[in-house]
Amino acid sequence: MAEHAEQIEALKELGDYIEGLLPDDVLAVDIATGELTVTVKRESIVHVLTVLRDDTNCNLHQLIDLCGVDYPERAERFDVVYHLLSMRQNHRVRVKVTTDAATPVPSVTSVHSAAGWWERETWDLYGVLFAGHPDLRRILTDYGFEGHPLRKDFPLTGHVEVRYDEDQKRVVYEPVQLTQEFRNFDFLSPWEGAEAMRSAVQDPEAGKPGAEGGKDG
Repeated sequence: MAEHAEQIEALKELGDYIEGLLPDDVLAVDIATGELTVTVKRESIVHVLTVLRDDTNCNLHQLIDLCGVDYPERAERFDVVYHLLSMRQNHRVRVKVTTDAATPVPSVTSVHSAAGWWERETWDLYGVLFAGHPDLRRILTDYGFEGHPLRKDFPLTGHVEVRYDEDQKRVVYEPVQLTQEFRNFDFLSPWEGAEAMRSAVQDPEAGKPGAEGGKDG
């Protein structure tokens, strides 16, 4: 417990230091589940990551990960999250900015070159735009894919499907072919299903609404 308290106190000191270092850029500092999260202004992200990298007390030289998070109920529905590591100081910091589907986030590839692929992934899966990215193309989905998969705002069954054609040596689009029509499954065990069918045959009126009321009347 004492060691955990010391870790939390160290994170609090680091959070206070970052907030004092970047007073015009930091919006909030939070500590939860033993992790420090710093929320900053979207337009300041390049400056913030540069300062955190170069400041001798932070030394956050490594960008471990960059990802998106979607909160559809919010006006600025997306978080862009940067996970930073200092091997020298032995601490980690999570930096966050918020944005919507139309407002780009400044690319941080000039600060951390590793951000290039992760920004492409976030654009591909969530549709978050990154201004100044040198090569913002899809990285996981096909070039002709419409929409962004992790928004989950597209139909599960579309009108076309894609496959790689060995003869043409390229990806081709074809109409969706369903092997059987849509069916409703009750997922009952064989014994439950048999009993339900037997009851329906013996008393066809039993399952209808108001059947018992008619008998009482």
